[in-house]
Amino acid sequence: MFSLRKKAEMPAADEALKGRKEAIPTAKTHFVSGVPLKGPYPDGMEQVIFGLGCFWGAERMFWKVPGIYVTAVGYAAGFTPNPTYEEVCSGRTGHNEVVLVVYDPKIVSFEALLKIFWENHNPTQGMRQGNDVGTQYRSGIYVMTNAQHVAAARSQAMFAAELARNGYPPVTTEILEAGPFYFAEEYHQQYLAKNPAGYCGLGGTGVTCNISADAQSA
Repeated sequence: MFSLRKKAEMPAADEALKGRKEAIPTAKTHFVSGVPLKGPYPDGMEQVIFGLGCFWGAERMFWKVPGIYVTAVGYAAGFTPNPTYEEVCSGRTGHNEVVLVVYDPKIVSFEALLKIFWENHNPTQGMRQGNDVGTQYRSGIYVMTNAQHVAAARSQAMFAAELARNGYPPVTTEILEAGPFYFAEEYHQQYLAKNPAGYCGLGGTGVTCNISADAQSA
């Protein structure tokens, strides 16, 4: 058995599962909006990937926001190509459970998305979120542009200071350039729209992120 301790430690690249060349099947369209999950996305849309615990509840936080074109759950920031959910949960892929957010920056700012991210999970817990333990539950922001990276790092420093004033330990959120995003299986996509009483283990700290949602990251 792969121990709980090991599941909460990142594997080395040469220890990761081999995965596969082919993408695993997923949904063709978003269950709520009906738009194509994999695109093509309209001109002018921007993308970012967030990891903040179990991706079922994390995705629901974003698809409701005006200006979000589409969301999808998947796996990122690991080593195994085209992993399955079971492989990610084994702790042997290095991947995080994440949400791809495709948004119109003319309607919703990147800073507004960062505020949702910071306020809806506890970013100080390392390789877990609440009772969910494992590398796939770590806090992460996976950016597509340098402007996003600068804005994310600035918001992290600000929110970490606010958390510290409220007695929380240091923030463990990783901010990385986005690598490959692997779409999760169809049944995971928009799971809580299909199963309204389904599990959502996310909860914020109650600390307000005082970033201006009207700010522009450029």
